[in-house]
Amino acid sequence: MSEDTQRNFRSVYYEKVGFRGVEEKKSLEILLKDDKWDIEKLCTFCQRFPLPSMYRILVWKVLLGSLTPAIKSPFVESGILPPHQETHPEVMVYRREQYNDVYHALEVIRLINESTPKTDVFFYMYQLETGKLSRSQKYTMDAEDELFLAIAGTMEEMVDDDVDCYWLIKSFVHHLDTRFRDSQQQLQKGFEHYLNIEDGRLVSHLKACSALEKLPYDLWFRKCFAGCLPPSTLQRIWDKLIPEDNTDPIVNKAIDLWHKHCGIPAHSL
Repeated sequence: MSEDTQRNFRSVYYEKVGFRGVEEKKSLEILLKDDKWDIEKLCTFCQRFPLPSMYRILVWKVLLGSLTPAIKSPFVESGILPPHQETHPEVMVYRREQYNDVYHALEVIRLINESTPKTDVFFYMYQLETGKLSRSQKYTMDAEDELFLAIAGTMEEMVDDDVDCYWLIKSFVHHLDTRFRDSQQQLQKGFEHYLNIEDGRLVSHLKACSALEKLPYDLWFRKCFAGCLPPSTLQRIWDKLIPEDNTDPIVNKAIDLWHKHCGIPAHSL
């Protein structure tokens, strides 16, 4: 039996016994062995398969574009980490130093302390780095602030390391803002289209009672379902969103996972 035939046989067997990701994991590991990661192939993998949890954060850090080129170094080409593996440790030293510097600055001005919630710390750090930090007690949150806090709250549940978490949050927020700012209407149409495919009777009922147009699309799509879906499900949707701005598979996958995992009761949205 040839190697390809054996691989195909194993894939069918694994899927039947509930281990669908075994071959996909091996394929990803082959990509990650290269000295310089092939970004295009990684993007293709993310579109086709969910990332294994043990590699998700690392791949996200390479694929996500950073807010601004904070590190003036030939090692950093794009993203939080460059595609060259050998540079990852050194680049993360710079990332961690920048995080610590900003954190310390907030401590000095007594805006944060050890008891400050992490999401608030991340928010103040982001505000300071973008020049939007306000000490006014009358400061009012805008839509961008609410987006950041929603993403931060969800990302905190996904990522253990505070430095990784902060860089992923601000890079992901920037990614959403630059690629999906003008996609709200398209996302709404896509949502209705795929929902009609999944459950046409539900769509007809929602339209009959004038409820479809009252669904909180803005809440769902602007925050990319942060706070609406559990992180364990949402991270697999974000896998699809990170590589490219193709909204159709994102919406399709979101609805598929919603149905599979029963989602969250409508009253909690």
